[in-house]
Amino acid sequence: MTKALKKEVAGFSPVRSLIAVLIVIGAAYLLSFMLPNDPEKFGVWAVVPAVFLIIYIFVTKRILESLVLASVIGFIMIGSTGNILMVFSDSLLGVMMSEDIAWLIIVCGLMGSIITLIERAGGAFAFAEWAATKAKTRKSSLMWSWVLGVIIFIDDYLNSLTVGSCMAPLTDKHKVPREFLAYVVDSTAAPLCVIIPISTWAVFCGRLLEKNGWATEGDGLLYFIKTIPFNFYGWLAALIVPLVILGIIPIFGPMKKAEKRVAETGLLAPPGSDKIDIHGGVQMELPDNPKMINFFLPIIVLVASTIFFDVDMQMGVLCTMVFMFVTYLAQKLMSAQEFADITIKGIQNMILPLMLMVLAFVFADVNDQIGFTRYCIESATAVMTPALMPFIIFCVLAVTEFITGTNWGMYVIALPIVIPLGMEMGVYMPLAVSAVLSAGVFGSHICFYSDATVLTSAATGCNNFDHAFTQMPFGILGAVLSGLLFLIFGFIMA
Repeated sequence: MTKALKKEVAGFSPVRSLIAVLIVIGAAYLLSFMLPNDPEKFGVWAVVPAVFLIIYIFVTKRILESLVLASVIGFIMIGSTGNILMVFSDSLLGVMMSEDIAWLIIVCGLMGSIITLIERAGGAFAFAEWAATKAKTRKSSLMWSWVLGVIIFIDDYLNSLTVGSCMAPLTDKHKVPREFLAYVVDSTAAPLCVIIPISTWAVFCGRLLEKNGWATEGDGLLYFIKTIPFNFYGWLAALIVPLVILGIIPIFGPMKKAEKRVAETGLLAPPGSDKIDIHGGVQMELPDNPKMINFFLPIIVLVASTIFFDVDMQMGVLCTMVFMFVTYLAQKLMSAQEFADITIKGIQNMILPLMLMVLAFVFADVNDQIGFTRYCIESATAVMTPALMPFIIFCVLAVTEFITGTNWGMYVIALPIVIPLGMEMGVYMPLAVSAVLSAGVFGSHICFYSDATVLTSAATGCNNFDHAFTQMPFGILGAVLSGLLFLIFGFIMA
């Protein structure tokens, strides 16, 4: 970030914020009078909320405010000029009542409880002490973080929250910036889930492939497996991490500044990280004899029960809560009342991350209404050939996903367009579908407010703006290499 931009961020006073908000809303109202009544005919104007969002985030570093304002602009554009609060309220209510958000609140809220209970039971402390005997250097602590991320592949939420929470104390001992740990954790979450056939991502994507006519009924998972070799970004994002840890790829960009901050000041986390830290910055009371079994058994039960119930993580977290209640009380680690209190505390720690994700879904909702993703894809079809289609689809959707931040939501919109188009053009379908899946992972990986970024930030105790900003150069490196591979294989498979 330049000195001028840093000065702008520091000097953005409440009065200037109010003036900026009024100017933005006023400009949106003026724009609404020039737009056609049908949002499908907005054309290039559909990108206005997205462009505003990115600029405002970089200028102010305030993501909650940016998401709200960008959503308001979109709602004004579609003609809600007289009752904007009502329309925003309806969208918010619709998002909150959706099955996806209900699932998100249950799973992420209870994951916060599980992590807090493991800490109170001494399991996290015992694991950290054991891991410290194995990982005695900075590189080994980061490699252990990467290996643990590879092992917990069943779901990206489970991966980010578990690995980030467990490994932060260990990497802190070796003076690793929280941004670096967040990068390692985030790069072994969604990128691995999209190349593993036994994951929540595989189940979801397989169903979409069936629904949109590429896979036959009941064979969605088999068709998903066909995409795995061509899911270039998933492979590259995960493999670049150990190369960076070992110094084969040097640390560069904003991550280098984070390293400098730790070396000069000793501050492991960037400013503002305490607001999103799932641990709340409070050291919990520990039992007299912390046991590592109280860390591993809940995690094993969580993974096993998730797989047992057809890769249903909601059933996994519920089973784990029951298991922990029985085993922790049987060991007299806590009373039933304390168990309930800690459960609530864990859910409270997840409120800011959940708020960010809800607002991201509201922003995605207004983008759907103005046809943002559809416009981007349809604009790109003018230059598509069978050989170029995978490359173009990856590039276009990577940008749109970076802006919208909802990888699964983007798949729901994009696959019904890409699959029929690819089949009509005679494109090699595993490659075309892989381009969509890779784009979703990349965009979510470096987006400031995506679920992947927010949950990783919460688990590692790293401000989500700084996490995304420092991770971005490495994500772009993986994206550039992926784009080249999609270009090469597009011509090979044409």
